Amino acid sequence: MKLYPIFADLHGLPVLVVGGGSVARRKAQMLLGAGARVSVGAPQLDEELAHQAEGGEITWRCGEFAPDWLEGMWLVIAATDDRQLNARVAAEAGKRRIFANVVDDAEQSRFHVPAVVDRSPLMVAISTAGAAPALARRVRETLEQVLDHGLGALIALAQRHRARIVQCRGDLASRRAFYDWLHDGPVLSLLRRARPQQAERVLLDALHADKGVPRAGSVTLVGAGPGHPGLLTLQALRALNEADVILHDQLVSPEILSMARRDAERIDVGKRCGGRQVAQEQIHRLMLAHAREGRRVVRLKGGDPFVFGRGGEEITFLRRHGIECEVAPGITAAVACAAFAGIPLTHRDHAQSICLLTAHGKDATDTLDARMLGAERQTLAVYMCVERVDALTERLIANGRAAETPVAIVENGSLPEQRVITGTLGDLPRLTRRHAVKTPALLIIGEVAAFATEHAWFGERITEPSPSLSLAQAALA
Repeated sequence: MKLYPIFADLHGLPVLVVGGGSVARRKAQMLLGAGARVSVGAPQLDEELAHQAEGGEITWRCGEFAPDWLEGMWLVIAATDDRQLNARVAAEAGKRRIFANVVDDAEQSRFHVPAVVDRSPLMVAISTAGAAPALARRVRETLEQVLDHGLGALIALAQRHRARIVQCRGDLASRRAFYDWLHDGPVLSLLRRARPQQAERVLLDALHADKGVPRAGSVTLVGAGPGHPGLLTLQALRALNEADVILHDQLVSPEILSMARRDAERIDVGKRCGGRQVAQEQIHRLMLAHAREGRRVVRLKGGDPFVFGRGGEEITFLRRHGIECEVAPGITAAVACAAFAGIPLTHRDHAQSICLLTAHGKDATDTLDARMLGAERQTLAVYMCVERVDALTERLIANGRAAETPVAIVENGSLPEQRVITGTLGDLPRLTRRHAVKTPALLIIGEVAAFATEHAWFGERITEPSPSLSLAQAALA
């Protein structure tokens, strides 16, 4: 090893940062976070450091560096833009056997400040011994995705009951099994859901149980977003990597599924307009059966589970049968498709509200509120619209929407095969047929849809001639 890894307890100890700029500020903030008594030495301080000095959070040593600043210090960081001064600070610190770090100069440093993943009290430090700090940051990014944010609370809880765990689980094998259960079972799940008292009760009940700790099954409703793998949330990614069973819709892209745990059982449950369908009751039964077998089940849906996704029905069913359930929200199609088409759903000059609608089902358009359909300065985002375009167009125009209202159809939003077709409301049925629009497709209706002609940045764009002036052109006129 070139470096000896060490975690230093600096609580209440005096440390020095030489420099008064943004780099010095970042170093001072980290030291303050560790409980150190921070002195900052420099002729001048940036605005935030000056504010902290006035408030007594740090001590300001005003002026040029002097060796006597180091007296009584436990470590020092040289963070000026003067390489010679930084080297002098390090040399003076070495004479006094004080550990020194020189920012961006590994050769002058006696200790290095690593890239950190903070799940306090769990801390992960990453170092390349100064050889490639950018790569250390990349490793940190990966670990940020993998390490659950509930781990800190779990470790703190285990630490609080450590003596009791050792007493009740005397042999090492039993203790290891208990800690595995803490991580994989309901305790971490409860901490994720901000229920620390219930988590502690579950831990204590399991600790004092005569038998071992049976693994309880659970279900997580996960939103996969519109399909682009980069839009998957960290919470969703963790759930996929912990799953034993994944019940997924056909709308979930192969790229998303490839990010899941390799040995997880995958069950295709359909749910694509015009494709194979699995009855909702059968999906309920599958989730329940696997959870009762002690397996971690992920119900993976396109978009968001609670936006036209029947997630509400599923969580009600699971709760009724006593199954632990979490929800990992996804980016819903309206938000994702609009963004990938360059369309702002709201705009202070053109739209102050958004209405999410579904055109799926025989009577879907007939039950919509007429006043809502005709409201001005409102964007309509219509899900599952392809099969009901004619009836929807007729109803919108009948209820006050002008035939010249801009529209945009986003097909396969966020995917490589995305198409954005723009035109007007009156021409919508013809556009859909002419360009053979297929599901999945989202329809955006309102003045903001015209922005797609100028702001599109992803995928193919098809613009139909329109007699109306585009919004972007009007803004320049």
